[in-house]
Amino acid sequence: MAARSSSAKKAAPQTKAPVKKAPVKKAAPRKAAPVKKAPVALETYQAKRDFEKTPEPSGGGAGEDPTGDRRFVVQRHRARALHYDVRLEIDGVLVSWAVPKGPTLDPDVRRMAVHVEDHPLEYADFEGVIPRGEYGGGDVIVWDRGTWVPHDTADPGQAVRDGSLHVDLHGEKLHGRFVFVRRGKGGGSGKEQWLLLHKHDEFAVPGWDTEEHDRSVTSGRTNDEVQAAPAATWNSDASADQAEIALRREVPTWDGPTDSELAALDALGKKGVWVVQGVELALTNLDKVLFPGRDGEGALTKRDLIRYHARIAPYLLPYLYDRAINLNRFPNGVDKAGFWHKEVPAHAPEWLTRWHYDDARDDDTQWYFVVDQLASLAWMANYGAIELHPWTSATTASRRPTWALIDIDPGTRTTFDEALVLARLYRVALEHLGVESQPKVTGKRGIQIWVPVTPRYSFEQTRDWVEKISRAVGQMVPDLVSWKWHTRERSGLARLDYTQNAVNKTLVAPFSARPAAGAPVSVPIAWDELDDPELTPDRWTIRTVLDRLATAGDPMARLVGLPQDLPEL
Repeated sequence: MAARSSSAKKAAPQTKAPVKKAPVKKAAPRKAAPVKKAPVALETYQAKRDFEKTPEPSGGGAGEDPTGDRRFVVQRHRARALHYDVRLEIDGVLVSWAVPKGPTLDPDVRRMAVHVEDHPLEYADFEGVIPRGEYGGGDVIVWDRGTWVPHDTADPGQAVRDGSLHVDLHGEKLHGRFVFVRRGKGGGSGKEQWLLLHKHDEFAVPGWDTEEHDRSVTSGRTNDEVQAAPAATWNSDASADQAEIALRREVPTWDGPTDSELAALDALGKKGVWVVQGVELALTNLDKVLFPGRDGEGALTKRDLIRYHARIAPYLLPYLYDRAINLNRFPNGVDKAGFWHKEVPAHAPEWLTRWHYDDARDDDTQWYFVVDQLASLAWMANYGAIELHPWTSATTASRRPTWALIDIDPGTRTTFDEALVLARLYRVALEHLGVESQPKVTGKRGIQIWVPVTPRYSFEQTRDWVEKISRAVGQMVPDLVSWKWHTRERSGLARLDYTQNAVNKTLVAPFSARPAAGAPVSVPIAWDELDDPELTPDRWTIRTVLDRLATAGDPMARLVGLPQDLPEL
């Protein structure tokens, strides 16, 4: 995990983000496919699953346990029927049996066990919910885990193929010698039927009831509790050490600049070195005009934008800190044509955090900025980045969005009052569904609504959900809305754009400036402010938004990291 701002008040969670420093220029970046190459034994496992929908690990990212111990896990799995999945680490995979009534310490009880496909090693820690409709859909807890030793064989893989395996389990619930014996194929499925039993040894417990021990050994929770509020999901297209994703994302807080740091910025000439929060920034062309004035106010310079980025950092960074970012740069001022910029340039300072997009094609951007401290924001302003567009997914799981986006995109004939009508209809729909969300004015002409989501949905799922809501809203006022893709075909009508819900599709961040006279800002608002007669989409600028925050705060801040489930429509 890359280091966070030294001024962060709260430590970032210990996640497994693929955030890293860029390699030397000649190094070839590592590539990755959506489903990692895995042992041949996992082909059946992978063929049964759609890793765009299921949070299960795809496999291929883990190797042998570095301690040399063989692991085992028993997962209590409520799919179409309750059963226990007994898995033994053998030859780089988890050799698995489904045991309907679960293993027992009672030596006089024999359990039926169905030999199922091998699973990836990272599955040993999986506890969560597999989506309904997917293979094995249901809730899973880690019922027991530990290490095991083969008995009377040096090749347990061959013992499985021969149909008889004796093992000594050293778990938290299961102890002693267990025997797996193949009985043949049956049950109409064509799968191998086995027996699982416990030997009469010092660990045997007559009458031991599996169902009296129904809690997870990792979380202490039952299947019901995990199903109601899963703590984590899995990113199927990540390697094993990056697969687990916390559903409640903890977000640190940041301090703003001190008065003396701001005074030092103001005292610089046209260029110079500014030290802020312990980081040295080489700033240039500080008196260059970036924004013409409006409403009788003077123009705004690069120094003004750097100052704003430093002061807004405590409010803006929570929307950026663990995400790739797309920049809309206007280094010669907003009166000149700007351009989109994504790739980290070779001259970027080493202290800037970057993230490698492993799923990028060879001709796509490979390394993205991650803006995670105040100094990074100041550097972006010096770089001429007027607009900051964060990805809706975190670097820990680039294909699992944490925001669903609703974009009310005005047409050439759309008035702001008409945009407000559409926003109010969304308000009614989302309130009716009990969905937490927040609108924001864009700083230009439109309104956006951001909906926090738990990171177990795919982009396809969030896009479909937003489309259904938008189609319902559009049916209420068909004279205001066009569904045509091209602007020239919309007859000047608004578009309710749901297509931004896709990987590497972005909307402007809350509190980002926009490239227009006066430096307007995209600002989150309370829902009842849609009824404020003084509201305009570009009401606040980099000169005035901090005064608003001092009195009104950020109504969207409470939604950052909220693991919200989307209701069925």
